[in-house]
Amino acid sequence: MKKKSPPPVTVATIIDVDEDAVLYAAPKDQPDLRLPLKLQRKNMHQPGIGDLVLIRIEKNSDRPGDDCRERLRPGLSPAPSEADASASRRETYKAVLMKTLDKAPPSVMGVVDRLGDGWMLRPINRREKKDYVLTLPKDVKVNKGDIVRARPEAGNRGPRQAEWQESFGHADDPEAISIIAMAEAGLDPEFPDKVIDELQNASVPALGKRRDWRDTPLVTIDGADARDFDDAVFAEELDGGRFRLVIAIADVCHYLRHGTALDKEAYKRGNSTYFPDRVVPMLPERLSNDLCSLRPNEDRACMVMQCWISAEGKLEKYRVGRGLMRSAARLTYEQVQAAYDGVTDETTKPLVDAVIRPLYKAFYVLDEARKKRSALALDLPEQQIVIDRETGKMTGVRVRDRLDAHRLIEEFMVLANVAAARCLQDRKAPCMYRVHDRPDADKLSAASELISNFGLSLPKGQVPEPKILNRVLEGAIDHDYAPLIHQAILRCQSQAVYMPDHHGHYGLALQSYAHFTSPIRRYADVMVHRSLIRAYGLGEGGLDEGEAARMVEIGEHISTTERNSMVAERSAVDRFTACYLSAHMGARFEGRISGLNKFGLFVRLDETGADGIVPIRSLPDDFYIHDEAAHALVGRRNRIVYRLGAKVQVEVLEADRITGSTVFGLVDGEKGADIPGFKPPSPPRGGKHRNRPSPMRGGKPRQDKKSKKKTIPKHIKRKNKKK
Repeated sequence: MKKKSPPPVTVATIIDVDEDAVLYAAPKDQPDLRLPLKLQRKNMHQPGIGDLVLIRIEKNSDRPGDDCRERLRPGLSPAPSEADASASRRETYKAVLMKTLDKAPPSVMGVVDRLGDGWMLRPINRREKKDYVLTLPKDVKVNKGDIVRARPEAGNRGPRQAEWQESFGHADDPEAISIIAMAEAGLDPEFPDKVIDELQNASVPALGKRRDWRDTPLVTIDGADARDFDDAVFAEELDGGRFRLVIAIADVCHYLRHGTALDKEAYKRGNSTYFPDRVVPMLPERLSNDLCSLRPNEDRACMVMQCWISAEGKLEKYRVGRGLMRSAARLTYEQVQAAYDGVTDETTKPLVDAVIRPLYKAFYVLDEARKKRSALALDLPEQQIVIDRETGKMTGVRVRDRLDAHRLIEEFMVLANVAAARCLQDRKAPCMYRVHDRPDADKLSAASELISNFGLSLPKGQVPEPKILNRVLEGAIDHDYAPLIHQAILRCQSQAVYMPDHHGHYGLALQSYAHFTSPIRRYADVMVHRSLIRAYGLGEGGLDEGEAARMVEIGEHISTTERNSMVAERSAVDRFTACYLSAHMGARFEGRISGLNKFGLFVRLDETGADGIVPIRSLPDDFYIHDEAAHALVGRRNRIVYRLGAKVQVEVLEADRITGSTVFGLVDGEKGADIPGFKPPSPPRGGKHRNRPSPMRGGKPRQDKKSKKKTIPKHIKRKNKKK
């Protein structure tokens, strides 16, 4: 029987996307077809899996390749016979996207619960207020408390329904928090077999044409919980207060070659994602924790950036090359700081004079240079989830310590990143810049209004340079409201992105900046390494011409994956924190009001950095007005004020480890919460405040400006005349 040809125009569903980012569509009337999809125009929005699309089907008369061969979807039909296969080769098709008709309903993650004889799904997302009736395939079984993903069914009347898609374990599992965060973000901790197979014979290269750095005492300095070591440093003091800095970075490009399955997977991930108890790496463990990790006393391939700085911290000369190194020690920030302060151990004692002190001397020079160029000096606390390494369980939450050792490594990395950007500019080579644009003018104007309430000011009608913002931060440093000012300035900053265009980095006050120092965990750094290798003739693994032509597209992709990882990491920290607080119900903590709206107050705890809401219904009985100009909730009757940034004491009322939501109650809430030194804005002319009752509402006489006589408003006159 002759096989039916598909119609020229039909409705289809997007069913798959392959490693080359090619989408495949299945026509509604012939669901066994799997057609590669092409956009009609380059600027068309690309649909996602499950979307309903209108396509034009074209016959392909050329001999087809793997990507445009008609294929049967697995599990729907038996494998085609030899005759069918030859017929398929004679008559192949491709699809052209004409229009996206309907977006696929987003999947929902939740916890399974009993519903009579069936099951219901309680959504994990705190914004989802309603539950779903869960429908299961015949061969799938679930238990109460299981975490599952389901697809909501559109068009249902009555109770919302969702169809089971996959399960992720039980909510009581200690690993459940990270599993939820990974699933929400679409992150896969496992690598495809073909990626792993490519690394079977990988090994550290011989010295060859590389420079030998194995006798230089390079050391890695990272956190105690670090999982990979991709940078090592050394400093040498020269005459006249000058320094030569050596920054060695893992040579990932020796292993990660363009076009391989490994490269495609690394590009797809874009970056590593770090959770408190695990990491979803960009590269397989064979590279990230072994061959590319600069472990002590082991030979490792590296890219080396040498930087010569003046006594004023100015970058005078730089040189990039490939080398072979052997780390002298794996150090932690706490170890290095203690050693510099005079408390050494077996590892740091022999390194103090030859390695650690020169590093600090160079750091202080760079730090002074940073202050002179007025890089934005935002100092915001970072939450740290404390995990027991032996059991893998969380033992606490705290604000991460900020030491000079942390800032030392940051300054060395910034210097190497600047040098990398300049190296590529010198050779007019493609570069993936890290761009931080100027703050949003409207957001900055709103921050300026808040700042003015504390007697501080910003220039109006313009976006100031970072040094102006630093003066504001310095002016608030000794006051209780300093954290509020830092948050206000942070919120008006633009999101940093990756792009091949040179626009500078506003926050660092730098004209040229590119990420070079973390190729194990960022694909942007891999791109910079590849361009340097090609531009300076450093051997194999350089930038491909196709990559050079796709720099804009690559920059957009890795900027997106970075934001996705940030959201996932933040959601995991929120859930771990809620888990910690759930064991401290009724406990009291000090904190500050970090946000407010008509629904209540948001409070951030000082000790743990945890965030939670104080519902407006829990405040003393009154009608509360959100006075945006005064950044406060104000009781209309009792005039109690709850001001943004004010200190408060709260007790934990609710903490849900699955949704990550926490509810606090104010202690002594009837006293309000205000900030010493806050100067409320003057009322506008006419004495009227937003959200306050107008003096006209009672129909009282008003004074006519021209005659200076008391007059009755016209609408009151008309009302009296009708009576």
